[in-house]
Amino acid sequence: MVKAMLPAFSGYGIELEYMIVDRESLSVLPIADEVLHKLSGRYVSEVECGRLAWSNELVLHLLELKNAEPEPNIESLAVLFQKEIQHINSELELMGARLMPSAMHPWMNPRNETRLWPHDHAEIYRAYDDIFDCKRHGWANLQSMHFNMPFADDAEFARLHAAIRLLLPILPALAASSPIVAGYQAGFLDCRLQNYLTHQIKIPSTMGKVIPDTITTRAAYEKQILAPMYQEITALDPEGILQYEWFNVRGAVARFVRNAIEIRLIDIQECPYADLAIAAVVRDIVHALYHQHTAPFANQQAISTDSLVKILNDCIRDAEQARITDQEYLRLMGCSAPHCKARELWQHLIASVLSEQSVQPWRQALTVILERGTLARRILRAVDQDFSQARLRTVYRELCDCLHEGRLFLGIN
Repeated sequence: MVKAMLPAFSGYGIELEYMIVDRESLSVLPIADEVLHKLSGRYVSEVECGRLAWSNELVLHLLELKNAEPEPNIESLAVLFQKEIQHINSELELMGARLMPSAMHPWMNPRNETRLWPHDHAEIYRAYDDIFDCKRHGWANLQSMHFNMPFADDAEFARLHAAIRLLLPILPALAASSPIVAGYQAGFLDCRLQNYLTHQIKIPSTMGKVIPDTITTRAAYEKQILAPMYQEITALDPEGILQYEWFNVRGAVARFVRNAIEIRLIDIQECPYADLAIAAVVRDIVHALYHQHTAPFANQQAISTDSLVKILNDCIRDAEQARITDQEYLRLMGCSAPHCKARELWQHLIASVLSEQSVQPWRQALTVILERGTLARRILRAVDQDFSQARLRTVYRELCDCLHEGRLFLGIN
C-alpha cells in the first residue's frame, strides 16, 4: 500500500544522535550493538519503542533516537524524547555507561577509538571507510539533529527548498555546540560543521558547496545532483553499494524515498527540549519564508550560493557573534539594517515572524540561547580556559546530567 504524500508543514521527522560514554571516565564506549540487543534480544539496527525508535549509526559509540512516523506536532515530542533518554540511561547504567550530548566528544581520538558497526548493512560502513577513511573527525566524532520536512509535489519542493536554503547559513548561530576537539579549543564554535565541510570532499559532487544550489523539480535534482554523484563514485564503488540518495551530504538534501527535505546543519544540544526549541523555530521561520512573508520566492532563489556559503563559514567560526554584512541577504530575511550580528538577526526573525503562541512553549530555551549564547559559547565559558582532563570531565559530566534530567546548561560554578 503506497502512503499518501504529506503536504508541506503537515508532519516532521526529528533524529537525535548521542554518544555512549563510560559512566566514570566519560570516554566513548563502543556498545551500541549491545544496547540494541538488550532492547530487542537480537543484533538489529533499529528498535521501535512506541512512537519512537532507536537505531544504529556508522560507529559503535553512537545511538540515534527518532520518531518512527512523521509527527504533526513538534511540541508533542519533547516529553516523549526525554522519557526515552531516561529509559536508555537506566539500561546503560547497568552497563557502566550513559549518554552524552553536544556535537563532538571533547577528547576522543578517532584514529584509536573508532569501531564501525559490524552487523546488518556493515558492507555500507566498510565501503565508506575504504573510500573516505572514517576513523577521523567529521566521521567518527559527530552528533547532530536531522530535521525532516515534507513536500507533496514539485511546486512544494521548490518553495520549501528555497526557504530552507536561505536559512541554512545562520543555523550554527543558534545551534553550535562543538567548540572543543582533541582536548583544546579549536578556533571554531561549530567544529562539527568545520569538519563536515570537507569530510566527503574526495567525491566533490556529493557535497557541492554544502549550501545547495537553487533547484526546482525532482527531475532536475536527479539529473543535476544525484546522477553526477553516482557517476563520480562508480570507479570506487563498482558494486553500487553507496549509489543511493543518502550519499548526498549537502546541508539540506532531498529524500525522495520519503518526500522530505532533510536539514543536516544543526548540532545536537544539551537536552531534547533545547533541540526541539530549535526545530520549532526553524519550522516556523521556514514556513514564513515559504509563504514569502519577507521576500518573493524568485528573490529567494536568486541569491548566489557563494553569498550564503560566506555567511555559513562566518557562523561556523563565530556562531551567534558572527557579523553579517550582506545586505541582499538581510533584506531577504526582512531585516533593513545594513549589518548585524547573527544573534540579532535571529532575534529579529523570532520577534517578527513567530507568534506569541508558537514561542511560548520554547521561551526558556530561546532566552538562554539568545541571551547567554549558543551551547558552544556556554561550554567555553564553563571551561574558562582550563582544558585539563579534570575540568573537561566536570563540564561534560554536567552536560550528561542536563541530558538525563531534561534541563538547560547554564554553566557550572
